[in-house]
Amino acid sequence: MEKNIRIGIGALAGLLLLRNLYVILFNLPDEMAQGPIYRIFYYHLPAYFTAMCCYLTALAASVLYLTKRDLRYDALAMAATEVGLAFAAVNLITGMIWGRVIWGIWWAWDARLTWALICWLVYFGYLMLRQAIDDPSERAKNSAVLSIFSFVSVAITYKAIEWWRTQHPGPVLSFRTGKQLIDPEMERMLFTNFLALALLAFVMVTVRLRQEDLQRQIDGLRRRAHAL
Repeated sequence: MEKNIRIGIGALAGLLLLRNLYVILFNLPDEMAQGPIYRIFYYHLPAYFTAMCCYLTALAASVLYLTKRDLRYDALAMAATEVGLAFAAVNLITGMIWGRVIWGIWWAWDARLTWALICWLVYFGYLMLRQAIDDPSERAKNSAVLSIFSFVSVAITYKAIEWWRTQHPGPVLSFRTGKQLIDPEMERMLFTNFLALALLAFVMVTVRLRQEDLQRQIDGLRRRAHAL
């Protein structure tokens, strides 16, 4: 049953992504100032939102692990972090492609870009820490603490374009003022593609959770075999 649900959600995400790609390429007009390259933002921003949701999930799971000491929450934090890193990499790469076309350079040490890279490295360090600790309980405890502190970099990355006005464009979505900063059709597509990527991320996290559960069972069998 769980497998069928996962397949169904994955198929829905795939169909939605294909439909969105067609609309982005053939139905939506070029942006006046940027031309066709602006279409990359329909993946750049949703990938960023998806990564932030994954990091928030890892934060909540880490807090729950420290509260309940249930290794399933540790597995969820790990899976969400891995998937979040993948989508954050998409965000960084698409941003670099856009920057090469618009700015004429692949990378600028802009506040938002720099903190996005720092955030990615911090969570990559989280995965490296997990590889360095063999004991499951000790690994889960240390990883949970690091995950909680790592979320500070997520918050700074989110606020960077408000705190430091450097080279990165300003916000195109405003949830506080309610002002319409971009064309409604463009905004609708951003959220539609975010839905597709979020569904894909959900499937990826559940797959990693299943793999981690199987790995825990194998490790348990090995420990029992060594004890005999």
